Amino acid sequence: MTSTSVVLTGASRGIGAALARVLAKPGVRLITLARRTDPELQAYAAAQGAALTQIDADLSDLAAAGAAAERIAAELPRDAGRYLLINNAGTVHPVARGDQLEDAGAITAALNLNVGAVMLLTARFLAATQGLPADRRVLNISSGAGRNPNPGWGVYCATKAALDMYTRVLKQEQGAGGARVVALAPGVVDTDMQGAIRASDPAAFPALSRFQDLHASGKLSAPANVAARIAAYLDRDDFGQTEIDDIRNYD
Repeated sequence: MTSTSVVLTGASRGIGAALARVLAKPGVRLITLARRTDPELQAYAAAQGAALTQIDADLSDLAAAGAAAERIAAELPRDAGRYLLINNAGTVHPVARGDQLEDAGAITAALNLNVGAVMLLTARFLAATQGLPADRRVLNISSGAGRNPNPGWGVYCATKAALDMYTRVLKQEQGAGGARVVALAPGVVDTDMQGAIRASDPAAFPALSRFQDLHASGKLSAPANVAARIAAYLDRDDFGQTEIDDIRNYD
C-alpha cells in the first residue's frame, strides 16, 4: 500500500528540487513535473525507497499541462492514505513597468504557468481522488507579491493574487468534508528565480537594490531549509484552516 501519493510541479530547480528530496521517503509515490527530468533525483528516490515518476512537461503550454494532468490522474494509486498536490512551478517574467508590458507571448506564458496550469492540474487531481477514503491536500506556492504591489512586477503580482483568490474559491467549493487547500508564501529564497530578479533592469524593477542587498547580506533562505519547513507545514493537523498563509508565520 502507498501511504502517501504526492504530485509536485517545478521539481527540477529551487524549492521544488529541494521539496522532491524531502518528500522522497519509503511508502511515498512521488510524481514530479518539470521542463526536464532529473537523473540525480531518480537515483536519490530509489536509494530512499520512494517510487518516483518524472514527467517532462512545459506547463506554460496549457495543452501540455492538460495532457500531463490526464496522465497523472491515470497513474495515481487508488490505495493511498494521503494525496498531496503541490503547485510550485512559476515564473517571475516578464519584469517591466505597466506602460512597457508589450510582450504578449511572455505575458501569456506567465498567466498559463502561474495560474492556468494550476487550475488544470488541480481539477484533474480532485476529480481523480474524489470519493476516496483519504486525506487530500492541495498546496499552492504563492508569494508575498500577490499581497503587496511591487513596481515592475505587474504580471507576477497579478498572477499570484489570482492564485490566492483561486485558492479561496476552491476552499469554499470543497467545504468541510473536501480537500484542504492553502496558498502559501515561502518567503525570499535563494533560488534561480532570485538570480533572475537580481539581473533585472533597474529601470523596469525599482526594488532591485533591496533584493540585491538581501543576497549580499545573506538574508535569503536556503531552499533545503524552506523545503523542510514546507514539508512540516503539509503535515500540520490544522492545514487548510488558514487558506492564505506565509511560512514565515511559523518561524
